[in-house]
Amino acid sequence: MHLLSLLIVCGVAVSLQISSYQKNGVRRVGVSLRMNEKESGMKLEARPVQSKKQERRRIVGNKDFLRSESDFSAEEKARVEEKLLSHMKSSLLENMKANMYETTKGEGNAAVTFRLAKEWGLCWGAERSIELALAAVEKFPDRRKHITNELLHNPGVNQMLKDNDISFIEKTNDGGKKFETVQPGDVVILPAFGATLAEMQYFDELGVTTVDTTCPWVSKVWNVVDRQVSKDMTTIIHGKYSHEEAIATASFCKDYLIVKDIHEAEYVCNYILNPGSTEELSKDNFMKKFAQAMSPGFDPDIHLKKIGIANQTTMYKRETAAIGKLFEATMIKKYPEDASDRFAAFDTICDATQERQDAITDMVEDPDVSQLDFILVVGGFDSSNTAHLVEIPHNKGLTVYHINEADCISETNTLTHRLLDGSIVTTENWLPTDRPITIGVTSGASTPDAYVEEALERVVLLKAAISEDNKIAA
Repeated sequence: MHLLSLLIVCGVAVSLQISSYQKNGVRRVGVSLRMNEKESGMKLEARPVQSKKQERRRIVGNKDFLRSESDFSAEEKARVEEKLLSHMKSSLLENMKANMYETTKGEGNAAVTFRLAKEWGLCWGAERSIELALAAVEKFPDRRKHITNELLHNPGVNQMLKDNDISFIEKTNDGGKKFETVQPGDVVILPAFGATLAEMQYFDELGVTTVDTTCPWVSKVWNVVDRQVSKDMTTIIHGKYSHEEAIATASFCKDYLIVKDIHEAEYVCNYILNPGSTEELSKDNFMKKFAQAMSPGFDPDIHLKKIGIANQTTMYKRETAAIGKLFEATMIKKYPEDASDRFAAFDTICDATQERQDAITDMVEDPDVSQLDFILVVGGFDSSNTAHLVEIPHNKGLTVYHINEADCISETNTLTHRLLDGSIVTTENWLPTDRPITIGVTSGASTPDAYVEEALERVVLLKAAISEDNKIAA
């Protein structure tokens, strides 16, 4: 047993760096360890290898790295399918789809009409991740199983994994994770958002079985990054620097800068055109502004001369497109003679994200939108793609409520919901008691239909109860 395995088995807290070295002319991966006396946790840092692309391919080619349905037997997959029946499907939503995406429940003042967006809910990539995670449970019933992050940003899905004895690796206050809980021979599940190169190297060195549920659309972004790295470009990532997917994508870049929105993109473009021209555009201010969103050693005077655009797949499509066009125009203005060699952009917004955003856009731009009392969006509070579904009707001036589960709806006619700024608030008397209502409905790409149905049924029951109370009071 090598030193790393021995320390993990003994429960010793360590900080870890993964480095590359040459042996017999072949670049290999080595692990250096530093004890962490303050907190039982690890921060992983991957030292540059000759090619991050080739390193990733080497790891995923390992016989103990499972990433496809073909890695599991028909019997294992059948047991997963049976287990998911009550969690994934909704007869209510399927009936709405078959009836012009609409249904009415209740009568008189208790009547509730639901209008469903024409694309909604759990995407293929999210469903695939759930199936692979549960297949790992079926394939390795007697082995300890861990997951490096939430599989998806949905509380019901993550609770389902916990109920199936999958342990979530705990995060520490300093940004590390308690990887010491993972021992050689365990099973480690990588979530739909992917994992960093350092994490992949670490588990490869430790000697675990890895089940990779990374969404193929996320892998597509990494392939785009590979092409940008080969052209010696800095990757501009449209995303949130603390989001698991953006962190994973950044780990495969050579140099990167993460911009969260069009306003940060405008700042960077102004810097490219007018560096140091004002205090706001000083290098010191730039470095402070993006301190947590840039690669180590990033220098805006050096690393913004050749750029490529990538994105966190769950971001707002129209904003990603606008950011790409803005950087392209900036590079053309700054380098008119060879701008085509200094800028590259590829469409890396996933189909599911785009389709759900287009569907809610169609709903709010329909002439009949005035008939809606409000729009109800169901999805995890920390789900980026769900937040953007909320943003679209909000920007149109419509009332929209974002809930993460049916329990947000109280029998006292109060609603716990998330605002666009991230705050969680409670609204009283959110359902009218004296008339029928019409509600627009959609859900995030990580939200199974069964959870949406549970929320809608809760609305119907509450409306009936409070309307009946009004009748009695009258």
